[in-house]
Amino acid sequence: MAFFSVIVAAAAAYAFGAFWYMRWATQWVAATGISVDADGKPRNKSVVPYIIAGIAMLVVAGMMRHMFGMAGIDTLIKGLVSGFGLGTFVALPWIVVNYAYADRPRQLTYIDGGYAVIGSTIIGAVLGLF
Repeated sequence: MAFFSVIVAAAAAYAFGAFWYMRWATQWVAATGISVDADGKPRNKSVVPYIIAGIAMLVVAGMMRHMFGMAGIDTLIKGLVSGFGLGTFVALPWIVVNYAYADRPRQLTYIDGGYAVIGSTIIGAVLGLF
């Protein structure tokens, strides 16, 4: 059951990421400065970033599952709060530091940081259910 919960949690966060980045696509492309075609879509059409994102979600969900098991986090509310806490107090500050040193636009920090917080919250909620 633990392996299944990791897959479901990772898939839920990945699916939310698709929604999130479609919603903020124009702003994200502008903030990253990546090259786009005439339609405003990134020129790089490689599937590699999507594969890496999927693997990353599995790694995050797997580690969160391990941590939740050790900490006795076993309800929806505990999972939700713990996922939010990890996203807000671990992932987000890391992104803020990296983007500050790289002099990345603040809007990119908001977009990517928001996804880290909400994605972690989703993973935590799903894992708390199992």
